Amino acid sequence: MTLYLAIKAVHILAVIAWMAGMLYLPRLFVYHAGAAQGSELAKTFEIMERRLIHAIMTPAMVIVWISGLTLAIKGEFLMAGWLHGKLALVILLSALHFYFDAARRTFAAGINRRTARFYRVINEVPTLLMIGVVIFVVLKP
Repeated sequence: MTLYLAIKAVHILAVIAWMAGMLYLPRLFVYHAGAAQGSELAKTFEIMERRLIHAIMTPAMVIVWISGLTLAIKGEFLMAGWLHGKLALVILLSALHFYFDAARRTFAAGINRRTARFYRVINEVPTLLMIGVVIFVVLKP
């Protein structure tokens, strides 16, 4: 196995972990928005959300960026148009990641003003961005 393929495997595993969190965290927000502020249920969601973002999502995102940029450099893809499109979408996913962390902090502070419906809608955004990334990587338009 070459080093390039090992890095690619790490990249794919990190993408799976990050995307799992990106799809699950806003679903937790849907349920959290419906829980009474300060209740045991709300406290449980706060713990779950904090652990998910700090123990899984953020480390996975960092690994995605490091391994992805390494692959782009080693594969000499830096000038490829498809990579620019993919990177634009990954930047949007990263921004959404930070938005989700900010939303998590509003729940923890007891100042969330968003509805469960809002979080149901925003839960679809990572999926749409992921579809775009896969199209850029596989089809290389």
